[in-house]
Amino acid sequence: MKDAAKRVRKSARIVVLDPENRVLMFRFDVADRPPFWVTTGGECDPGESFEDAARRELFEETGIVADPGHQVARTTPEFVTVEGEPVQADERYFIVRAGGARIDTTNHTALEQKVMTQHRWFTVDELSDWHEAVFPESLAEIITLHAAT
Repeated sequence: MKDAAKRVRKSARIVVLDPENRVLMFRFDVADRPPFWVTTGGECDPGESFEDAARRELFEETGIVADPGHQVARTTPEFVTVEGEPVQADERYFIVRAGGARIDTTNHTALEQKVMTQHRWFTVDELSDWHEAVFPESLAEIITLHAAT
């Protein structure tokens, strides 16, 4: 029997860079898998554009209010969400420059508070040989190609 088609999960991902060109990453600790690090961002609400989702997620996860600018990259990975749903992702990436390294996580949802256990600023060099998984795998390339724009 053929597997049912996976739901397309549209999400906006924000590459938040500080003045030192370090990228903000959040560590996810999910019970049934090894820890992993991802950029700021999340799923689009129904009817929400990728740009509007980027603005909303940026504020909710970091406290930063900023225009996400234009899309710089797109990935379409398949993965299992932290809630356990297999999905086909449609992830659009935006770059936002933060004025400093301080962020505000008080607007995290209950689920985010549970699974997003740490955050830190990574240099591009650290991304390539970090001891835990970093997503997207092409993040260093995205930053290198688009950080000056």
